[in-house]
Amino acid sequence: MDRRTVLKGLAGAGSLAATGGLSMPALSQNAAARTLRFVPQADLANFDPIWGTQYVVRNAAALVWDTLYGIDANLQPKRQMVESEEVSSDGLTWTFRLRDGLKFHDGEKVLAKDVVASLTRWSFRDPMGIGIKAIQSDLVAVDDKTFKWTLTKPYPKMLLALGKNNAPCTFIMPERIAKTDPFKQITEYVGSGPMKFVRSEWVPGAKSVFEKFTDYVPRQEKASWLAGGKQMLIDRIEWVVIPDPATAAAALQNGEIDWWENPIADLVPVLKKNRNIAVDIADPLGNIGVFRMNHLHPPFNDVKARRAVLTALNQEDYMRAIVGDDNALWKPLPGFFTPGTPLYSEDGGDILKGKRDFAAAKKLLAESGYTNQPVSCIVAQDQPITKAQGDVTADLLKQMGMNVDFVATDWGTVGSRRAQKAPAGQGGWEMFHTWHAGADCLSPAGYAGIRGNGDKSWWGWPTSEAVEKEVTAWFDAKNLDEEKAAVARLNKAAMEDVIYAPTGFFLSYTAWRKNVSGIVKGPLPFFWDVTKTA
Repeated sequence: MDRRTVLKGLAGAGSLAATGGLSMPALSQNAAARTLRFVPQADLANFDPIWGTQYVVRNAAALVWDTLYGIDANLQPKRQMVESEEVSSDGLTWTFRLRDGLKFHDGEKVLAKDVVASLTRWSFRDPMGIGIKAIQSDLVAVDDKTFKWTLTKPYPKMLLALGKNNAPCTFIMPERIAKTDPFKQITEYVGSGPMKFVRSEWVPGAKSVFEKFTDYVPRQEKASWLAGGKQMLIDRIEWVVIPDPATAAAALQNGEIDWWENPIADLVPVLKKNRNIAVDIADPLGNIGVFRMNHLHPPFNDVKARRAVLTALNQEDYMRAIVGDDNALWKPLPGFFTPGTPLYSEDGGDILKGKRDFAAAKKLLAESGYTNQPVSCIVAQDQPITKAQGDVTADLLKQMGMNVDFVATDWGTVGSRRAQKAPAGQGGWEMFHTWHAGADCLSPAGYAGIRGNGDKSWWGWPTSEAVEKEVTAWFDAKNLDEEKAAVARLNKAAMEDVIYAPTGFFLSYTAWRKNVSGIVKGPLPFFWDVTKTA
């Protein structure tokens, strides 16, 4: 019996207990209607949304901390914590004023000094923040509600930087917490957003809990993605970790959970047959699969070894492993930007097209100086997207003649280990897998994964002067045609230097019980305006 048949059989078992899981405590009818049980994409193993970029952390953080601006469903930055902004005629001085009613979860008012400290920490870790910091003259609190950012050259995309949904976002924390070293994790979780993090009920690997912050004052505008009024109509949200997809499917069918963030495609037909369950594409902008190599250490510090991977890599193998047999859920991606959007380009992407050439790949690998040393591939088993890609990669590299050290672990451990620059034998790594939301890959703006600025770039730390030149050209572009030309050159440079290996473009599902309403499509789960009937 194959894996998919087994999964479908288990998914129909009907309860957590039937599939070997733990039944959750029953709630009273009133409590059930005010509590939402949600199965996230992975465990919330750490909770610092500035230190790292894992989506599961960003998604939880969006409940707990607010941002200065928020991207709406039209991909435009809108005021969130900010009441007004003013930019000088020369574009060098930005003055922001906070809106009334902002409070932290400890009851203290949100002040400009908190914002300054939060932005300072963010600017050490975020690509756009790093860019602003490089031209920063001063960032100061003028008074309790006003702060001023003075630059040495204009930065027209300031509001996008302060509102983007790409991790890390500009989550605003109390000054004392925001003064934590940006390369160390925070240990206190006092938020500014619509939900409080209940640390006393946090059980890594099992559960995270969020409760409504009654003193939160939403904006008056209608909510749209991360913008507008974040009206919480649920009092309590429980994130229940269920790594096994069949168990999660059974729990959803049995009513033990309300919403499953990312059901695997194999189980969607089973879920669709249940009249109490709704299933839909989570985000039409989709996702880009990512095979990330470490540019600091052999063998992938040599571009020939990285090109060897692209020469042999078959994107269809990866996509079938993630989404199954439904061709409507995936497409080849000989590039780095979201298909169907204005800046999409396939320049330089021929290496990913046509018949795969293992002979040429082995030749490139030999020329790189590879001598059969083990290569560490860290693969999260509790995240279906990464597990599927890791299994394909292990087979691919073995066919190329590489000695694969397959490290099966969890997504939280991957998040910590990938930050280590040491060699694999000393706690580091040679490769890992992830994905980028299509909403994050529309342009170079907050796209951390495309950068080639060495120590300041994303995990793997690639250095590419050609890529960075075109990132600058895009920021300096005066119109869309210039932006397109810069991104086409950037795409070619990123492919030539193999910033990372794109494994294809794919769509993901989300599923929820029909007594839950208000769920909208987008790059992360938005909990505001969501309601539930008992």
